[in-house]
Amino acid sequence: MIRQRTNPGTARHILTCAQTMRGGGVERAMLRMAQGWIDAGRQVTMVLGSREGPLADEIPVGMTVIELGDARYAALGALAATARRTAPDVIFCPGNHYSGIAALARLRLGRGCPPIIGKVSNALVRAELSAGAQWRYRRWLRLHPWFLDHVVAMTPAMAAEAIAEMHLPPARVSVIANPPALPREGAAPVALPEGRYLIGVGRLEPQKRWDRLIAALPMLADRDVTLLILGEGSARAALEAQVAALGLGARVTLAGHAADPLPALAGAAVAVLTSDYEGVPGVLREALSVGTPVVSTESSVAVREIVTGDALGTVVPRDDSAALVAALDRWLAPDAVRPAPVAPGGDPIGAYLALFDRLAAQRSR
Repeated sequence: MIRQRTNPGTARHILTCAQTMRGGGVERAMLRMAQGWIDAGRQVTMVLGSREGPLADEIPVGMTVIELGDARYAALGALAATARRTAPDVIFCPGNHYSGIAALARLRLGRGCPPIIGKVSNALVRAELSAGAQWRYRRWLRLHPWFLDHVVAMTPAMAAEAIAEMHLPPARVSVIANPPALPREGAAPVALPEGRYLIGVGRLEPQKRWDRLIAALPMLADRDVTLLILGEGSARAALEAQVAALGLGARVTLAGHAADPLPALAGAAVAVLTSDYEGVPGVLREALSVGTPVVSTESSVAVREIVTGDALGTVVPRDDSAALVAALDRWLAPDAVRPAPVAPGGDPIGAYLALFDRLAAQRSR
């Protein structure tokens, strides 16, 4: 039995989910948004597979957490049962990774399902996949209009990609940026290398292709510059083996998760992103917000919406190692001029709540 919702026409209660607190950008952004929604007087409930991971310290005070004690993705199927019990006004799907859970909730709740809003967190055109995998991915995307009432993209180019790949009408797609990262009081400081260093921030997973950046290090003109990578993940052993094989143990530090990467980004000579694919990479915005130039692969249609000119950084093809080295050499040159800090704009918290309220009001009518 699905409980009757209170306050029809207003999204007083927002339900969301996360698999673990191990440190992904999707989950970190969702926690920042949830804090803003709570501060605005809304109730936020999160179905959480496992609290395991460093982001557990960032769970907002006032958020209701229903922990399942099971880190498997399938455990999040409990989202539908939670919706039946708690009668949220909207369900927020925080990224592409969770689309399957949103589809299952729609299937199980049927006409009693509240509006589901999904955020696009990764590229919807995946050139690195095999032809068969690309076909299957496109077919999956075409199903999204059935179970998502509305899609949020973080930039106009990502919105256009969602409209094209999901076959969504433009009225069902909004552009809302993530809230900016802010300094965290009491966060353990990152031990910074001596001298000039490059920095990479992101999970140690195959998608991020940190092997490209490590391979570029001995080819740089500056043989003293070091590399600091902040993040944790399943590719650690492979990356450590690569560092050892190249004799770069003194020049590469895999420092693990950082609760607050902003000071390390501010001190770096260049922030580097070498991913195969991304959504709207927050680390590029964070680096530019503290005046650090960026070098990024062409991993998303949104990258050039962030790196809007040569004064901010350089965008290179994914598999062009020579272009990556040349771009890094350019920004490491003695005459390179660091960009002025780029301040974030807009009110993403208010924009999300206005969208949630509109969808809740449409449903109540």
